[in-house]
Amino acid sequence: MESALTYRRVGGARRAPLIAPASLAVALEAPLLGAGRAQEWLVLLDPRSGSPAETIARLHMHDAGLHPETQVEVRTPDGRRRCLDFLFRAEGLAIEIEGYAYHGTRDAHRRDVVRFNQLARSPEVRTLLRYTAEDDFHRPLQMIREIRAALNAGAGRFGTGPCDPLG
Repeated sequence: MESALTYRRVGGARRAPLIAPASLAVALEAPLLGAGRAQEWLVLLDPRSGSPAETIARLHMHDAGLHPETQVEVRTPDGRRRCLDFLFRAEGLAIEIEGYAYHGTRDAHRRDVVRFNQLARSPEVRTLLRYTAEDDFHRPLQMIREIRAALNAGAGRFGTGPCDPLG
């Protein structure tokens, strides 16, 4: 659904969203099977989501009571702007979800290494965790445990409140 709410590239051309959030909300007012549940989920949509894997990761974090900022722009020491998938700003914890289809070439790998080195030097990022889409889809509990552990480590170092390590 999130991809239907955002601008996207199709064959190199930029296409408008397929539907507006307000139109979707109106459509869900009809007495359709599942409409009530869909209305509850509508508040969880994030049109800024960069991929289905990011959406799933965000929903796993939401279910675990974790609510990072999404698609956050940060500055690198050389002044470049970079976008993070997720950021827990107070703890300085950045989360990146990597899909093979997007990152699976030598050139993409080279760009990713440069990008992650730049992000690691950003003043807003003290810890950077990277997960594959496979981790997200098949090992979400492990991913959440690692995120919680990093948040707890950040809380201890930077004086914010602790998180429950087992969630």
